[in-house]
Amino acid sequence: MSDAREVVVVGGTSGIGEAIAHGFAALENHRVIAAGLLPEPISPAGAASNPVPATPGSGGSEVVPGRVSQLALDVRDAANVERFFAALERLDVLVNCAGIIRRDGAEFDEEGFTAVVDVNLAGTMRCARAARPLLAARGGCIVNTASMLTYFGSGAVPAYAASKGAIGQLTRSLAIAWAADGIRVNAIVPGWIGTELTRALEGDEVKSAAILARTPMGRWGTPEDLVGPTLFLASEAAAFVTGALLTVDGGYSAA
Repeated sequence: MSDAREVVVVGGTSGIGEAIAHGFAALENHRVIAAGLLPEPISPAGAASNPVPATPGSGGSEVVPGRVSQLALDVRDAANVERFFAALERLDVLVNCAGIIRRDGAEFDEEGFTAVVDVNLAGTMRCARAARPLLAARGGCIVNTASMLTYFGSGAVPAYAASKGAIGQLTRSLAIAWAADGIRVNAIVPGWIGTELTRALEGDEVKSAAILARTPMGRWGTPEDLVGPTLFLASEAAAFVTGALLTVDGGYSAA
């Protein structure tokens, strides 16, 4: 697969990112690195036999042999991010899916607010900046992950809402700044998607019912619902699309 398109999905070891990583891997001629927090330490015996080069000191495994490698990446660590991308020979697509949220009121505190913004916003920029030379060399693209809270405020998770609002502006800004490099930058905007981050909310009958009542399609989304839109934004079919925020919410924001 020496001529394969090379894809990195940051935050690709769980949730939406994992689904997107497997979506790319299902395409012909694509090889994928699912980078992020690994579910458990991986011993040397379990290391990938044919991974794209890993960050020094990180473990890795092939979850789809020859097509998807899981590698450790901490987006909070600028040096780690730089080493990770410097180890790659080439890159065609970067998908930024790493994100956290705190629903316990901690986002109103200095530490909690800063921690969420550091992962969601600064982590996205760290990865985009480190990947830029590789993407420019290949005429590649970036797909960021925004949120309905890119558009709406939240009285419960101000750091998450602020970071996702900023992701929208970062996406547009990088699309302008890096167009001359041949790099397209877009974002998916998920609605209410069933993942570990929303498990408690989806399990709350009252709150879930209110969400479904406003969602014209009448259901929660799944991580797989984000795969097609992401593949489109990363494809030649979107060759003239940059700076776009593609909403995938079952009609919630239109209701």
